[in-house]
Amino acid sequence: MTFSIKTREKSIETLKNEQLDLLIIGGGITGAGVALQASATGMKTGLIEMQDFAEGTSSRSTKLVHGGIRYLKNFDVEVVADTVQERAVVQAIAPHIPKPDPMLLPIYDEPKATFNMFSVKVAMDLYDRLANVIGTKYENYTLTKEEVLEREPQLKHEGLQGGGVYLDFRNNDARLVIENIKRASQDGGAMVSKVKAVGFIYDHGKISGVKAKDLLTGEEFEIKANIVINTTGPWSDKVRGLDTKEKVTPQMRPTKGVHLVVDSSKLFVPQPTYFDTGKHDGRMVFVVPREKKTYFGTTDTDYTGDYEHPTVTQEDVDYLLEIVNNRYPEANVTIDDIESSWAGLRPLISENGGSDYNGGNNGKVSDQSFDQVIDIVEKYQQKTATRFDVENVLNHLEDSLSESKENPSAVSRGSLLERSEDGLLTLSGGKITDYRKMAEGALKEIQRILKEEFNKTIELIDSKTYAVSGGDIDATNAEAELKALARYGVEQGLPEEDAEYLAHLYGSNVTQLFEKISETTPVEGLTLAETLGLHYALENEMTLTPSDYLIRRTNHVLFMRDTLDTVKQGVISEMANYYDWSEQQKAGYEQELNQLIAESDLTTLKEGAK
Repeated sequence: MTFSIKTREKSIETLKNEQLDLLIIGGGITGAGVALQASATGMKTGLIEMQDFAEGTSSRSTKLVHGGIRYLKNFDVEVVADTVQERAVVQAIAPHIPKPDPMLLPIYDEPKATFNMFSVKVAMDLYDRLANVIGTKYENYTLTKEEVLEREPQLKHEGLQGGGVYLDFRNNDARLVIENIKRASQDGGAMVSKVKAVGFIYDHGKISGVKAKDLLTGEEFEIKANIVINTTGPWSDKVRGLDTKEKVTPQMRPTKGVHLVVDSSKLFVPQPTYFDTGKHDGRMVFVVPREKKTYFGTTDTDYTGDYEHPTVTQEDVDYLLEIVNNRYPEANVTIDDIESSWAGLRPLISENGGSDYNGGNNGKVSDQSFDQVIDIVEKYQQKTATRFDVENVLNHLEDSLSESKENPSAVSRGSLLERSEDGLLTLSGGKITDYRKMAEGALKEIQRILKEEFNKTIELIDSKTYAVSGGDIDATNAEAELKALARYGVEQGLPEEDAEYLAHLYGSNVTQLFEKISETTPVEGLTLAETLGLHYALENEMTLTPSDYLIRRTNHVLFMRDTLDTVKQGVISEMANYYDWSEQQKAGYEQELNQLIAESDLTTLKEGAK
């Protein structure tokens, strides 16, 4: 089963000529999750995305499947319980993508600090209980000041009290999207990128499909569907605005997040690290090692600019450099040290202003509730209260959290599923961690609508056990299984490092690459492993431009800047041969890629600073 430019042509014919049960607008993680579950039921499913899959928001996150420990400062147990339990589900269905990576949380004696050494231990113990990792190698522990500095000697010494270490997961956000999309395509869904919704079509006042435009050919056509669902993240209000029959009240409040990447020789951290900004603004920042680089972020600022093209500003750079250089005073990171960067939008719903990462006012518990918590914890330590007593107090706190409680339209905390009078479904908000749960909630509503309004019965899958493409390995033994897959690549002639890289990137699909080793000649400028990956991406991952491959199918632009200039020429040349591009087309794609690399490099800002 391929998923390529040839598949695209067939899928567009399907969209033009068949009556769909469901059409999804938006190919980020939310739409991809809906597409996987819908296609797996056997319903006729289509998805259109105006850019590349994951290009808008879902390739621009902090690249963690974060557990939200910050909520435990306010003892918001329900949020963290939902998050860590769902995180375990995602890891089970995509075991080659989220990987356990314990987080270090250094504690400083500062005004308005999120945690002190006492509260962080209470929070981590509760977190472990919710995540069901007590008694495992991932159980939390605390470090003394000296132990923290032994681990991260560049950290600021002044005010450091110690630290905590707890389980978190790194993520490859864009890969999670494409693996969901590939599984949906494999199950019969018509998944198409570079196609934009430009309007709706109606039947007796109800939405019955979409007017679409193929951005590669310029052709406009209609797609007929019983149900249309809008899963466009920050664009949700804009798509709702295409509905001429409805008055639209904006409900999205996008915020921009920025991340900067430097070489690990400039700023070395052995594990992800999470700390207060030191600016007493209630925010926190991550510093994360990745592929011999270190990245840090994120900012969290309201955004009203071009949704397709959020950029890193001088203000963003100054903010993050001030924080990082305060926490790592010997690093002295400057703008010239930044090798790459990215900016993305978080699709917040207006009424849910909280952020489990670093921003927003996440509310507070009342003084009375706070005193109750301190009292019961002290009694528990004195063995005059049981764990049940502690849990009972935590579960009955009076709070005023700004990330609001579940409402009738929510399918997960911070998300919204609504249907307009003329039938448009909109699934918005949420977090990457919640994507499967959000899709599951949407599918239940879609199931109901198909039954009641179209007399069509569908049986939903158990999406907690339905693996994404590449995920057909034992999640409880993922690391060992990925090593075994890599060994197969080594046996076929690949260097061990390259074989392991491909195994972790493609999961169980990697055998398809390894089986091509003997018949593959490396492309000039590319290693054998890179050539295998590029060929696979062209045939099986709907990779239509060099930017698709170098930014979203792989992490070359973000975390492999050292070799990018050599690799990109090989990629462009091979794609030009594969697609039979004219010299003009080839030059156009190369120019597009170079512009994106210059933006990632912060070329304009660096030149302005000189």
